[in-house]
Amino acid sequence: MDEINLWYVARATGMVSLLLLTGTVLLGIMGPMKVGTATWPRFALAGLHRNISLLTLALVLVHVVSIAVDEYVPITFTDAVVPFMSAFEPLWLGLGAIAFDLMLALLITSLLRPRINPRLWRSVHWFAYICWPVALAHTIGIGTDAAAGWALIVSVLCALAVLAGAVWRVTPRLKSLKTSRAS
Repeated sequence: MDEINLWYVARATGMVSLLLLTGTVLLGIMGPMKVGTATWPRFALAGLHRNISLLTLALVLVHVVSIAVDEYVPITFTDAVVPFMSAFEPLWLGLGAIAFDLMLALLITSLLRPRINPRLWRSVHWFAYICWPVALAHTIGIGTDAAAGWALIVSVLCALAVLAGAVWRVTPRLKSLKTSRAS
């Protein structure tokens, strides 16, 4: 594969990974809210969340490999895993490495979920809420299309979707707090 094709692969997998990661976070927000209908049961939501998470990680792996193999920029596999060690854009690439490492931790603990303490799994799983904004910052800061209108629009829409999901999840809790304080 020539450098131009690898560059396109890296760009495309990076942007699609952000979209899928956003979907994963939104599905993760919906899970504890017991969202489900007769035609869309809760277990289907959990399965979709799991499968989109795995697809996201697979695309991130393709993103990392295509960047490391491409010789256009001096990024190594180590740079993609060890934060802030790269000579090329250390801050933005470091944020990508952190997001990747967090995704790996989420995957490993999810695979080990039946064998580990549920509290440990839950505490590690909260890192998903850190992983997403770190990945978004990486996208905006290092992406070659970050200044382009379409990429910025996609990033802003992802941010608005997660913000709306977070508000939706927190709103019932706020209402119950107001109700319990009033009584």
